[in-house]
Amino acid sequence: MLKSLFGRVAAALGLGGLLIGAPVAAKGPEAARPALWEVSDADTTIYLFGTIHLLPDDIRWRTAKFDQAVQGSQQLIVETIVDQKDPTKVMAAMASLAFNTPNIAPLAQRVSPAKRPALEAAIKKSGFPPQAFDRMDTWAAAFILLGNQYRDMHLKGDSGVEAVLRDTFITEGKPIGELETNLEQFGFFDRLPEKAQEALLEGSIDDSKSADAEFSGMLSAWSKGDVLGIARTFDRDLSGSPDLAHALIQQRNANWSKWIEKRMTQPGAVLIAVGAGHLAGKESVIAMLQKDGYRVRRVQ
Repeated sequence: MLKSLFGRVAAALGLGGLLIGAPVAAKGPEAARPALWEVSDADTTIYLFGTIHLLPDDIRWRTAKFDQAVQGSQQLIVETIVDQKDPTKVMAAMASLAFNTPNIAPLAQRVSPAKRPALEAAIKKSGFPPQAFDRMDTWAAAFILLGNQYRDMHLKGDSGVEAVLRDTFITEGKPIGELETNLEQFGFFDRLPEKAQEALLEGSIDDSKSADAEFSGMLSAWSKGDVLGIARTFDRDLSGSPDLAHALIQQRNANWSKWIEKRMTQPGAVLIAVGAGHLAGKESVIAMLQKDGYRVRRVQ
């Protein structure tokens, strides 16, 4: 379960677009109505929109209701800001953490013998020098190799929700903020126990057909605004790794809910766009805000 989760978590992280090159267009659902919430008081409105960071390029997910929220918001807040046109900053952040484990075993020794042929093929397909992977921390190697699966599925970072919204807000001269830096996002992976990192590595070289089916299920639930379906998927997969659940979901949700509560003390309207898994389930940002007494109203 943990291995299958890696693709969904990475696609639901703000850094997901880093994995993608320039694939051909793919077919997706003709139209989508993802979930949108609103938290408001007398002088403050915060919209919460669950996203998928990597998408086929022909999904029509912007609705009249959503565009109304965009037009009414003075600022966009995303998980982390990634400049697709100039990835220098994000690559530097990754490199600063990716080579910090001394005397690390060659990458092939960090997967089961049965997985080694698939690992060798994935490394060759990635275009990275094999010797570079041997020096990388396991999470970083997994992160890079997962890009093979996303390219095979024809997902595009510049078609993802955040990339589209970022262009919209830049065009309209509205500011964009982030909840975490690039370094902080990579740090969540870097602090995972080695066994969890090795499970992620094996998941990153799994057959692309099974990865495609899993992603299609997540995309379908997101497109329909099926928050319960998204929650069931993440809860099921995260049950196999408390470390991953705490590092990538629970702790970050707690941080973000506190950020929102602090922002509610200031007037104005803000659109917050974060991975859909963070807004679904019993430990979601939505649930934490409700627990603290805020009325969260679903508007789409």
